[in-house]
Amino acid sequence: MRTIVIGDIHGGYKALVQLMERVAPTNADQLIFLGDYVDGWSESYEVIDYLISLSSSLSRKRNNVNEAKPIFLRGNHDELVLNYFTQEDENEMWLYHGGKSTVKSYQNRPPEKIQEHINFLKNGLVNYYEKDGNGFFHAGFHNLKGPAHEYYETMSYWDRSLWEMALCMDSNIAKDDLRYPNRLKLYNEIFIGHTPTDRLGKHVPINAANVWNVDTAAAYKGPLTALCVEDKTIWQSDPVHTFYPDEKGRN
Repeated sequence: MRTIVIGDIHGGYKALVQLMERVAPTNADQLIFLGDYVDGWSESYEVIDYLISLSSSLSRKRNNVNEAKPIFLRGNHDELVLNYFTQEDENEMWLYHGGKSTVKSYQNRPPEKIQEHINFLKNGLVNYYEKDGNGFFHAGFHNLKGPAHEYYETMSYWDRSLWEMALCMDSNIAKDDLRYPNRLKLYNEIFIGHTPTDRLGKHVPINAANVWNVDTAAAYKGPLTALCVEDKTIWQSDPVHTFYPDEKGRN
């Protein structure tokens, strides 16, 4: 069994299909999607529909209860879209940062399909996931005792401080050093998205301390990326913007 994490998609349905073809997962592989499925390119509706179908398709193939099912983490953009649907919250910052593309993507869709997507966004996503001593988050966590002790559950898909801390760490500090951050000691490795790696001039996953950032800027000029937790194999789509030459994405 492989554990495969998939970075932020941001409405790039065509890139997602291409990436999954390149990964070629089996029903024994554990797929963990790191969130932010919407807001950016024009096919947020198609992305959510694909993820729902993927989960159902893999479920139909399972013959063994121990075989893996996809895990879908909640991203901050996924929450904003859910708020739009359930509370009619047209947050101006959200609309500016990709929300307009999602609103347009859902225009003239069958009401029953929209409700299915709402149910998925509400009930099909988790705030974080733990497996084999590793932690999986959209953004990270803040509480020194771990995500289960957060005062605000939204920290796992909004807070950037875990990644910023990992980037600033002296690589020579050993784990048994008193200066080593307690948060990082809680897991063997931590896998996140949320903060595009192109801010550091790269379109590949970046490792800092024991944190892996898999958001390779698919919403901008980068590819969509999948990473194998066990051996760090990387798969990538073509740059997502090349699938949508007449669009700006979040650029």
